[in-house]
Amino acid sequence: MPGAGVLLAVTPTLVVLRALGLGDFLTAVPALRALADAFPGHRRLLAAPVPLAPLAALTGAVHDTVPVEPLTPLPPRLFGADIAVNLHGCGPQSHRVLLAARPRRLIAFAHPEVPESAPGPAWPSDVHEVARWCGLLQACGIPADPRRLDLEPPGGVTPPAIANGATLIHPGAASRARRWPPERWAAVARAEASAGRTVLVTAGPGEDPLVSAVLRLAGGGAAAPILPAGRTDLLQLTALVAVAGRVVCGDTGVAHLATAVRTPSVVLFGPTSPARWGPPPDRPIHRVLWAGTEGSPHGDELDPGLLRVGVGAVIDALSDLPDLDRPVVMAS
Repeated sequence: MPGAGVLLAVTPTLVVLRALGLGDFLTAVPALRALADAFPGHRRLLAAPVPLAPLAALTGAVHDTVPVEPLTPLPPRLFGADIAVNLHGCGPQSHRVLLAARPRRLIAFAHPEVPESAPGPAWPSDVHEVARWCGLLQACGIPADPRRLDLEPPGGVTPPAIANGATLIHPGAASRARRWPPERWAAVARAEASAGRTVLVTAGPGEDPLVSAVLRLAGGGAAAPILPAGRTDLLQLTALVAVAGRVVCGDTGVAHLATAVRTPSVVLFGPTSPARWGPPPDRPIHRVLWAGTEGSPHGDELDPGLLRVGVGAVIDALSDLPDLDRPVVMAS
């Protein structure tokens, strides 16, 4: 019989769980790249929300993104992986999500309720998020460099020409605790416009009212909304941040995008320490403002520490940013 006795090669599979948001994904990019280097012959699949798929492809570290929501069962195509890596959390829930898909090997932090995780290191409670996941891999014998955060601006995506060198203000955040008041963002917009800079305001899904409030309070031509309220995908947002002259925002995904494409930024922190979620301290093009107090980053009330960050401090930090040569979008 033709072909009898011929063994077909089967590509091994590596599944990574990181079913979280934009900022969470970007802080895991160095770990994803370390896994790509360590397992070049594996088909590497990222289990994450579908909007992150274009950015995951941009890293060059994964072959495909499989849509998954936080802590929900994995789809059948992710079952039986040779290696499953938990970059989602410390367990036990996320460990069990992966183990239910019956991988041959689990790479994860140790959790006492999940015996299969025992070979992993202990969860470090007070380290930067980037270092946390690189540290997990290092403890498992996989070299990982936390400096590998950069993304190249996406090709074939053209943001509006007005964005060249502009000040991009992103007033939104996932929780009320991390949203600086709109009247303060409006004051910053007026100051940047008075300094002769084009000011753009961006927002995420459901943030139309916030953008409208900032624009109304800024008054007249002080600011113009560009691609607001989720009517853009993450590649378009990445391209917009890449050509902006500067970004000012709260502790949210856009701050991590500014780090990834090396756009100077001012980031306002409230309930969370920048030592755990801020831009790398070895990149002098970023400034962080923090009152030094901590609280719940998911709270329903504005964090008192964030409220202590004043408009003057933000304007001063913006004036201290370097003016860099940025990619230029040609008008069509």
